[in-house]
Amino acid sequence: MTYDRDNRSLFVLPSTQDHIQGVLNAAVVFVMYGDYECFQSANVYRLIKVAGQQLQVSFGENNLGFIFRHFPQVQIHPHAQRAAEAAEAAAAQGQFWQMHEILFIHQQELENGYLVEYANRLGLDISQFLQDLSKGTYVDRINADIEGGLQSGVEAAPALFINGIRYLDRWTVEQIMAAIVAAND
Repeated sequence: MTYDRDNRSLFVLPSTQDHIQGVLNAAVVFVMYGDYECFQSANVYRLIKVAGQQLQVSFGENNLGFIFRHFPQVQIHPHAQRAAEAAEAAAAQGQFWQMHEILFIHQQELENGYLVEYANRLGLDISQFLQDLSKGTYVDRINADIEGGLQSGVEAAPALFINGIRYLDRWTVEQIMAAIVAAND
């Protein structure tokens, strides 16, 4: 399968299958392809979070949506795939965003023992969590995210789409806020 590397549109549209903060039919929806072991992914996530919080006052709570999709770069980040699986195992127990935050905060500590510690901290059923990880229960979901990213021209994390269009500007709070305002007009 070949991909158009110049593609600037989101191939897989946002759906209820995604992990979303805010609402799916918001005026502005971010879709981020990220890697839990990638420093830039963590920074972009923080920038979007700050910009979103600042603009929530202006736009209202239901006008911004944020979707995270997995794009682990295993060739340079050996723990990214397992971290993504841990996030999905936590999602199965209703704790995706809590695990997502922990993984980005502790991205230098993503070995298996740490992942179990984080799951325990969140009060997850550890037996189920370990079973999900050992069986690779969520590998197909992660691979689907990667495939969707590749079809959208994503080659590396982080990659950001705003209302389905690839964001290629500078990664600053001000630039992201400006993009949100422009997308909302």
